[in-house]
Amino acid sequence: MQFNLFSSIENKIKDLRDQINHHNYLYYLKDVPEISDAEYDLLFKELKELESQYPQFITQDSPTQRVGETVSTGFTPYKHQFRMYSLDNSNNDDELKQWHERTLKNFSNNHNIELVCELKIDGLAISLTYENGFFTRGTTRGNGIVGEDITTNLKTIKSIPLKLHGDKFPKLMEVRGEIFMPKSSFEKLNEVRRLNNEQEFANPRNAASGSVRQLDPKITAERELSMFSYAVEFGDDNFEKPKTHFDLLKLLKDYGFKVNATSKKCKNIEEALSFCKEWEEKRFELDYATDGAVIKINDISKQNELGFTSRAPRWATAYKFPPEELKTQLLDIEINVGRTGAVTPVAVLKPVKLAGSVVARASLHNFDEIQRLDVRIGDVVTVKKAAEIIPKVINVDKTQRSEDSIPFIYPDKCPACQTPLEKREGEVNHYCPNFTGCPSQIKGWLQYWVSKDALDIDGIGESLVAQFFDCELIKDPSDLYGLTFESLISLDRMAEKSANNIINSINESKNRPLARLINGLGIRFVGKETAGILAQHFHSIDNLKNAQIEELSAVDGIGDKIASSIKEYFENPKNIEFIKKLKSHNLKTEEAIEEQGEKPLAGMTFVFTGSLTSLDRTKAQEMVKKLGAKATSSVSKKTTYLVAGDDPGSKYDKAVTLGVEVLSEEKFKNLIRSFI
Repeated sequence: MQFNLFSSIENKIKDLRDQINHHNYLYYLKDVPEISDAEYDLLFKELKELESQYPQFITQDSPTQRVGETVSTGFTPYKHQFRMYSLDNSNNDDELKQWHERTLKNFSNNHNIELVCELKIDGLAISLTYENGFFTRGTTRGNGIVGEDITTNLKTIKSIPLKLHGDKFPKLMEVRGEIFMPKSSFEKLNEVRRLNNEQEFANPRNAASGSVRQLDPKITAERELSMFSYAVEFGDDNFEKPKTHFDLLKLLKDYGFKVNATSKKCKNIEEALSFCKEWEEKRFELDYATDGAVIKINDISKQNELGFTSRAPRWATAYKFPPEELKTQLLDIEINVGRTGAVTPVAVLKPVKLAGSVVARASLHNFDEIQRLDVRIGDVVTVKKAAEIIPKVINVDKTQRSEDSIPFIYPDKCPACQTPLEKREGEVNHYCPNFTGCPSQIKGWLQYWVSKDALDIDGIGESLVAQFFDCELIKDPSDLYGLTFESLISLDRMAEKSANNIINSINESKNRPLARLINGLGIRFVGKETAGILAQHFHSIDNLKNAQIEELSAVDGIGDKIASSIKEYFENPKNIEFIKKLKSHNLKTEEAIEEQGEKPLAGMTFVFTGSLTSLDRTKAQEMVKKLGAKATSSVSKKTTYLVAGDDPGSKYDKAVTLGVEVLSEEKFKNLIRSFI
């Protein structure tokens, strides 16, 4: 009887595993999901629970095994069974034609030799070993002979199948591919690093390389990496291998690997050149970085005839796109001051077309970078788009520098208010400390005050904020509440209906939740989430103002750094006067402490992600907070529910990996309705 029970459970686990792997294949490779996210989550949760109860039935291809629990102390060297070669380059059209002519000379009948063109991904080359259809080892390229074993990290990447799709595969094969980080993921990663005062990655390739070599595989799993596969080495002589490279790409796709859809079979070198020219322009539309194309002989028997040099195949070449670094003249250096007072130098350039767009301004990051480059107004500089996204100045052509050029003089005063600048310990930026009197900071503060994350005043945008300030209608956000219909209608291009709508929006904002008001104050290190924690704990601006550092730092999620910043804010008489003005305009600065017992969602933590179509995210977060739950921005083991809209991204993947329950918008609304 017990044997039958175990047999039934093992079959159930196998069935769940096969279903989930099948749906992963449809979702990540085919982009044609058959079931909803919620249905997928139920399958995954059931599998995880069964495997937890019966660990003897866990297999290496189980979706639950994608993220390892242990942190590595280092990576083991691994000698490749099949050597990994580099590629020779063709740097222009003539060199590509010369490679083609040299190649054709090896064959008497060379009139119908097809080529295959693939985009060259700017990532990290890896090798994946599959034995009897199962992924057993993943390694870096290294020197082509010896790489590093990074199997545990590679298992976290969804586009790498743990088990091959189908049932006809060789006993042994090594799949070659390129790990990359999508540009969108790269930008999100750097945004997080900026907020955490961490050094940003220079480009997606560096980010991908650093991510797959993390000692903790959970960090790799968070980085949203992907892989394109493009080659196979077979270790099974009895397996019927594809006869062309294009068929090999199709086989890889059938096995469940991600193959670049732009790859194209070409009849001759002219078609190959057309492919290169087409993607030289179109590549900027892609969500991954590519620096060229790889052109290969399609016929694998001819590849074998041509063989290899000591470092590269004779049957393939890399056509390099022109570098996206161009020289132009630096016309000026502007100094921008943001909402937080951070001072940022910006290069004003003679406009130049770079990476598909006209660039007239570029980042100089900070004054340390200006000093490192020794960049001066009038210099000829080289500009590059970091990851084909953000223009930045990377060097100076000092051979073209005029004799009368002078070093850039760093300002010691804020360009907007003439207040002496400060440099804070441990930070590279300079700051203007005049938070309440600097025009640039005030405009930035006003723009943030009216935004959806703060007081959410509809109808007031950046240009209107500037107009209010420049016309001296307002000096800080509290003055918004003194605006009248008459003062608005006197502005250029202001219609009566718009003026009435703005007044109504301003009045509505007086009753926003306390957390939004705290967020709008602009206290250093206090963002939306921290403001929510403070509102829940202190319930009023006065309680927050009067709290001592020890009390503040004792609040879960605050800490010494934020506590000191809050205390410093409320010790400034100008800030106290500002809050008095808010009170005089009847803004809600406190929230009643509800007398009810334990709240229905107490102890729960919600995370919202993706495009929510029927919910306002901020209002949804406020709903769960009122019911006693926390609303945070990152998924962890402590997360109770992830509420996922369209395109949920890495938070969804992490939730599934950690076994966090995922709710659709409809299920979330039903949950909330049951408690209201």
